[in-house]
Amino acid sequence: MKIIAFNGSPRKTCNTATLLNKALEGAVSQGAETELIHLYDLNYKGCISCFACKTKDGKSYGKCPIQDDVAPIFKKVEEADAIILGSPIYLRRVTGEMAAFMERLLFPYSVYSNPRQSLFPKKINTGFIYTMGVTEELLKKFGMDQLIDFNESIMQMVFGASESLLSFDTYQFKDYSKVVAPMFNPEEKAKKRREVFPVDCKKAFDMGVKLATESFG
Repeated sequence: MKIIAFNGSPRKTCNTATLLNKALEGAVSQGAETELIHLYDLNYKGCISCFACKTKDGKSYGKCPIQDDVAPIFKKVEEADAIILGSPIYLRRVTGEMAAFMERLLFPYSVYSNPRQSLFPKKINTGFIYTMGVTEELLKKFGMDQLIDFNESIMQMVFGASESLLSFDTYQFKDYSKVVAPMFNPEEKAKKRREVFPVDCKKAFDMGVKLATESFG
């Protein structure tokens, strides 16, 4: 059992990376082999709309033809038994690195058909972990829950199954007194960090266990 996690945060030790590592710990507890890949370490761009992956009888049909840092990673994904994507929410969406990665990963496998079909060679479990500075109420008020639902649906369509974990109102700064962010209450943020984030870490661990042992479908 091989599970790969992708960190779409520029930070390697903060909220998103912590939850991804907890998920991988859960997978390891069940005997899985794991790997964590930091997307910000890689040199790549999003889809360039060449449509080589859609060209009938083309040598790149169902595959992204661009040879850059993510090309070998896509081969790893096809060999994996499960994957986890992780991203903070920036400007009401996933980070630019994660969005570009998802374009390159998902579009080649997605067939323009009705109903939609997938060219991914097998069914695998997938997870998506989100971290964000806003509360659950603000997430829904800003319509960001639609983003979560869409990402889950496209992951399900391409890979077969997906579940999401949302970590709300996360601690963003080491010292709130040094930044201009009057909408946040530092004491409340610190309390959430002490009391709620450990619960999210347990949920991430449990996701890793489930990825390694159960079918999400």
